[in-house]
Amino acid sequence: MREVDVLGVRVEMPSNQPIVLLREVAGERYLPIWIGAVEATAIAFAQQGVVPPRPLTHDLLKDVVEATGNELTEVQITSVTDRVFYANLVFASGVEVSARPSDSIALALRTGTKIVVSDDVLDEAGLAVPAEQEDEIEKFREFLDEITPEDFESH
Repeated sequence: MREVDVLGVRVEMPSNQPIVLLREVAGERYLPIWIGAVEATAIAFAQQGVVPPRPLTHDLLKDVVEATGNELTEVQITSVTDRVFYANLVFASGVEVSARPSDSIALALRTGTKIVVSDDVLDEAGLAVPAEQEDEIEKFREFLDEITPEDFESH
């Protein structure tokens, strides 16, 4: 398993499909995962520190986890089959719960939990970006700094 950072979310054109982009902490690979608009908004809210007046689903799940005293210790993106990614929520008690990566990432951002990806997933779906293309990644980061959750609303 390799630890990853969440770079952010964006809308892929022309399909208008949101993706979350993860980056290997100790490496050069990036992992794009296509996700739903609701989850993209939840991830963007967490990254921007937006606190809704009433808890949204991922905020509620965070509150439930905290209320039960069972700390979320790790989010694992474990496999990919036919371009569908799978993840597990790993709790301090040893309990593991299967979940979608998008929901897992949204929860991890709210709880400050480490996100890891299996080597097999990175080998299959990860993209290595040579140093000379890092300026493109920097442009993507600048784009992420400007995007708002409203950009993911259906029109």
